[in-house]
Amino acid sequence: MTTQSSHNVLDTSHLPDLVCLSHLRWNFVFQRPQHLLSRFARERRVFFFEEPVHDRKQPRLHVTRSPEGVWVAVPHLPEGLDEQQAMALQRALLDEFLACHDVRRYVSWYYTPMALPFTRHLEPWAVAYDCMDELSAFRGAPPALLHREAELLERADLVFTGGQSLYEAKRDRHPCVHAFPSSVDVAHFATARRPMQEPADQGIIPHPRLGFFGVVDERMDLALLEAVADARPDWQLVIIGPVVKIDPATLPRRPNLHFLGGKPYTELPAYLSGWDVAMLPFARNESTRFISPTKTPEYLAAGRPVVSTSIRDVVRPYGEQGLVRIADTPEDFVRACEAAMAEDRATWLPRVDAHLATMSWDSTWGQMKALLDAAAARRGEERSAAPGVAAVEDLATV
Repeated sequence: MTTQSSHNVLDTSHLPDLVCLSHLRWNFVFQRPQHLLSRFARERRVFFFEEPVHDRKQPRLHVTRSPEGVWVAVPHLPEGLDEQQAMALQRALLDEFLACHDVRRYVSWYYTPMALPFTRHLEPWAVAYDCMDELSAFRGAPPALLHREAELLERADLVFTGGQSLYEAKRDRHPCVHAFPSSVDVAHFATARRPMQEPADQGIIPHPRLGFFGVVDERMDLALLEAVADARPDWQLVIIGPVVKIDPATLPRRPNLHFLGGKPYTELPAYLSGWDVAMLPFARNESTRFISPTKTPEYLAAGRPVVSTSIRDVVRPYGEQGLVRIADTPEDFVRACEAAMAEDRATWLPRVDAHLATMSWDSTWGQMKALLDAAAARRGEERSAAPGVAAVEDLATV
């Protein structure tokens, strides 16, 4: 087996590789897949196969290695293909990619059921479906998604969900569903609790500042943002993140609304440290029914008071524990932000820290890894015991 790299002295030969099929770009926003798979990459080889880009006459696979050690593969396909042609090319590119890296013993890790048509032929040691969103509810979701998810649930050994609401929606559809709400790198975001060098584009914006970071899409309540900006023209609303799936021309334009674009994960604490309130201005619609925003604990780790609309996985547990203020109408949202700015953080922060102490990406990853390794070991034993199948190395003893 090809070793991960010469500088990695850890013996990982007994662990199966991890092959991830994702609808998200590795270099888009650093979120759940990046947190989890970066940790897997510390102990085994991880291959991240993205959705295709249609921009070439001849198909090719663009492969890079991320700073975290993850092999990232982006298929580039010709335009104008029908689905059958696109799937056939992706299958060929994936097979060539796995052969090139001598990937023989591996687990499959899915973020999208839409990868099934070009991966059904694979023979992984285990299959995990990390369901971080209800993708069928998103704008532009493929009509076939629900059928393919049903097939993936049949094939999967394990199903993980990105929040409690998603767990409740999926738990009756598979015998082994586990809720793993998105966690937080407390140390990274806690740096925002002390003064930091202001980013240049935010430093020119006066206080008070109400901030948001994340993807700006159909899940954001743009009317609420506009109403808050109009109600309090002395407040500055700072919005950080890429605009996707909506026309940028539809974004509200006000002198106190600042859309600063996407920023690297490493820079987010510097922006957070300059906010007076952190916002979760999500719309209440089908696309937000099951979301569990990763940014909720990240805001809290930064020591920022948080105001959110009534997203179920924010209300429970953060709203119920008094860690986040919940408000839906513009008037209530303004009042909640005023109260957040006036709050005595000396009594609020200890409660925040007590809650955050129960969650970390390291802990979440460790629990998921244990379940995955156990599933792979069971599959290995089944293969060894199958008639006519050559003995396979036992994962637990190699």
